[in-house]
Amino acid sequence: MTRMLIVGPAGSGKGTQSTRICQALGIVAISTGDIFRANIKGGTELGREAQQYVDAGELVPDSVTNRMVEDRLSWDDAATGFLLDGYPRNLSQVSALDEMLERLDVSLDVVLELTADREELIQRLTRRAEIEGREDDADEDAIRRRLELFDTETAPMIAEYESRGLLRRVDGLGDIDEVTARIMDVLKG
Repeated sequence: MTRMLIVGPAGSGKGTQSTRICQALGIVAISTGDIFRANIKGGTELGREAQQYVDAGELVPDSVTNRMVEDRLSWDDAATGFLLDGYPRNLSQVSALDEMLERLDVSLDVVLELTADREELIQRLTRRAEIEGREDDADEDAIRRRLELFDTETAPMIAEYESRGLLRRVDGLGDIDEVTARIMDVLKG
């Protein structure tokens, strides 16, 4: 299984586990956040377009995000496998990803969902705010709103991948090594 995506709420360990999975499987991690930053920093046409939305305090629309992801999936390092983190987030993006993968003549092997207790996530994010100085994680009410928004936006997407038989759920709580071991067991099975 070399073409996959990882989903889960903020604080579930996606970033940490993505790095470990990619190292273990020898695949590239593709994060929409990284793609946005690289395009904006590089001054690409897509980066300039995204920057206009960011400067206006708006979400970058799916049309721009989709083009950035498709461009990144076409790079040589993604030919042998990839792990998408942060994309797709909704059913519209699922359809766009399906079309991209069809054009590339590949398909997803697995969708990995990291699950975690809501109160544990809030504690993790609050600790992360203290340790890393992340303002987006400092307000508990804001964290709760982000988690609710994640649930609302991604539930239909997760249900879609589950109906396709691609979804694998893994408990994201516990020691980092334990979570990695659970993920690798799921990927082997």
